[in-house]
Amino acid sequence: MERDFFIHELETIKDTLKKLDKTAGKALFIVDAENKLLGAISDGDIRRHILKGGGLEGNIREIYNRNPVCVLNSACTPEIIKKIFLEKKIAILPVVDENKIIIDLLIWDKFFSKQDFKPISKLNIPVVIMAGGKGVRLDPFTKILPKPLIPIGDKPIIELIISEFRKFGIEDYFLTLNYKAELIESYFNGLEKDYEIKYAREDDYYGTAGSLKLFENSIKGTFILSNCDVIVKANYSEVLKIHAESQAVLTILSSIKHYKIPYGVVNFIQGGKVTNIIEKPEYTFTINTGAYILNSDVLQYIPEKTRFDMTDLIKLLIEQGKQVITYPVNENDYIDIGEWEEYRKVVDKFAW
Repeated sequence: MERDFFIHELETIKDTLKKLDKTAGKALFIVDAENKLLGAISDGDIRRHILKGGGLEGNIREIYNRNPVCVLNSACTPEIIKKIFLEKKIAILPVVDENKIIIDLLIWDKFFSKQDFKPISKLNIPVVIMAGGKGVRLDPFTKILPKPLIPIGDKPIIELIISEFRKFGIEDYFLTLNYKAELIESYFNGLEKDYEIKYAREDDYYGTAGSLKLFENSIKGTFILSNCDVIVKANYSEVLKIHAESQAVLTILSSIKHYKIPYGVVNFIQGGKVTNIIEKPEYTFTINTGAYILNSDVLQYIPEKTRFDMTDLIKLLIEQGKQVITYPVNENDYIDIGEWEEYRKVVDKFAW
């Protein structure tokens, strides 16, 4: 049994997030000393806590679900299990005895074959992928191939990004092109695909937001925007729901990152007087992943044929009093291949 999925109710929220990342699971189960099931906590529970203004230092006692889905060992038939998985839309199902002691954990992708996979309900929304950059951080590879065509196994990164959105039934894609644009168009023109792609070419480099001006007349309503070197494994149905309910014009998909300094950090004041030393401190930050939800109305704020980055657009919208929110995902749900070190990690991790 996967004991890595067990946790105690006095664990901090920060450490619970780390454990969720480590297990790559969407839920952990709160147990007592005898492994009695007390509750469950998911990344969604923590996300809702954060969005309500909660911090990461407290324990999980007040935020975990005390009525988790489980199945009695005496009723543990394949038909019942499959029905629970599909109706409750859960990834892990604890099997308990009559005293609620966990005796097994059933994991969706081990219990079902790939043929049993049911796509998430279809989203009728376009995706814009910014695919025009030079990819200088991946030089010299990008002197030959544009960054969107860098392979991860037997597929280029841009195809993997699209594959993630295809899980939500999204069929309409817009690519902003510039550097080695003809190679990217040629790749997709020769690919058998079940979705539509439209292209727009910059005549210069206009930054991460400037190129969106090319779609001002062709995209109306809400759309998803993604860099071409990141994969964000989010529930986009939920992201869009929160975006709409918050009346946001722009939602930043962010990732909670943990950084540990491998040295003692010395704090001092004028004259070099040491006030404190912290041994190998750890910090938690919420970082921008490079994926967003936008309303097409915001495109009016982007200047014509001028270098303009997403940070410029976000700052301007905030200054104009517009609603900009964030949707945090787990560290493990954010994949970045923008630099060689990260690229190697992704290749090793996925071994497609």
